[in-house]
Parts: sequence; structure tokens; C-alpha cells
Amino acid sequence: MGKLYTVAAFLLLLLLLETGAKSISKRHVRRDWLIIPDTFAFTIYESVNNLYPPAGKVLMDIFETPAVQNTRGFIIDITSQLTLKGEELQSKITDFWNKISAKVKTDTN
Repeated sequence: MGKLYTVAAFLLLLLLLETGAKSISKRHVRRDWLIIPDTFAFTIYESVNNLYPPAGKVLMDIFETPAVQNTRGFIIDITSQLTLKGEELQSKITDFWNKISAKVKTDTN
């Protein structure tokens, strides 16, 4: 179990140091959860392409297939919807908590 945590921490550190995964612009941040796998894929592609460009081209050709693109599109749509629902739930919980806190404060005064 300790090895799993070590590997997870190492991968998280790599992601935090990765400069390829940024927001699209200052006003638009990706709402899908593929930014982490995209970062891994980009890092692998970049490494392979630097070592052996024909292999990098094969990886890019695989990535550009309709099956991969359709799957990515589907996952992006679903995860974007889940993220929005999660944000709505967080907002409702925060509002509920604030109402309870305000009521407790007025009851104690």
C-alpha cells in the first residue's frame, strides 16, 4: 500500500511541475477531467517523439483516429456535466451551511 501512495505522490508531483497542462485562457478553464490524462499522453508523446520521431508519428496517428476522438468527446461531455452538477451541489451545501450557521448565531445571542 505504501508503494501505491509513493507512486501516486510522484505522479502528482510530475503533474504539478508539468507546464503543458494549463487553462485554455484566463477566463476559460477546462471543466473536463481529461486534463490529467492529456498531460500524461502529451508527456509520453513528447518523450517518444524526441527519441524516435517515427514512433511519435504512430502515436499521433493513433490519437487522431475517429474512435479515440469520439471517445474523448463523449468523456469530455459527461465529465463536464458531472463537474457542473458537483459545483451546483457544493453551492447548495455551502448555502445550507451558511443558513444553519446564521441561525445558530441568532439563537445563541
